Amino acid sequence: MQFFNLFKITPYSILDIFLLSVIIYQLYNLIRGTIAANIFIGLAIIYLLYFIVPETKMPLLAGILKKVADVGIIVVIVIFQQEVRRFLLVVGKNASLQRNKAWWQYFFGRSAAEKNNYVRIKPIIDACKSLKQSRTGALIVFAKYYDEQFYQNSCEVIEGKISKRLLESIFQKTSPLHDGAVVIAENKLKSASCILPLTEKTDLPPQFGLRHRAGIGVTETNDATAIIISEETGEISYAKQGRVKMNISFAELEKLLNKDF
Repeated sequence: MQFFNLFKITPYSILDIFLLSVIIYQLYNLIRGTIAANIFIGLAIIYLLYFIVPETKMPLLAGILKKVADVGIIVVIVIFQQEVRRFLLVVGKNASLQRNKAWWQYFFGRSAAEKNNYVRIKPIIDACKSLKQSRTGALIVFAKYYDEQFYQNSCEVIEGKISKRLLESIFQKTSPLHDGAVVIAENKLKSASCILPLTEKTDLPPQFGLRHRAGIGVTETNDATAIIISEETGEISYAKQGRVKMNISFAELEKLLNKDF
């Protein structure tokens, strides 16, 4: 009877298992296909050895493993600081009221909001059409929260109105600002020529160059999305939360921007 009481199922135990499953799934999504996955496996092996190695017969190895286990949480935070940051961003974004704006539009009317949003994204879509046609490489980042310390350290500050001609002129090959990314936030073109961190994913298509890797990388470390236009093919890709949709149409691009921007 004690054995069955130990595993007695209650609503709280179901909730406990559900929440733990959600956390594990989110962590798996964050480290999947990155170097962090291999590091996690290495740490898991060390902890497994810590429980297996007999302390009386192998005191040196057992002592080292015990020291590692004692500072385990600090080691995890130091090694996985980027992944921890991304996990907290995911949690905060899902809890944000901005993620629930669809409910507000449902109750208070969508037509005005959609019309206003279309006016904002039309210059961006028009610029993407022109850049795709001329096969001009581009990287446009949409940051929900503009971190000045993160972006401005490697960018030229613009603080300009979003327009088709401005975007086209920035990414022209003769422009001194064409290398790097353009960052859009707070309904403004905030900065250009931004150098962004590259993703550490190892399972990306071989045709992805530095522009694609930077577009994916910025969405891993920040609450941002990115449009990537290939210089070789003119193909448009859309990155979000470290994942990328390739060769999307302009209709798909409009839907994605309506949802995220």
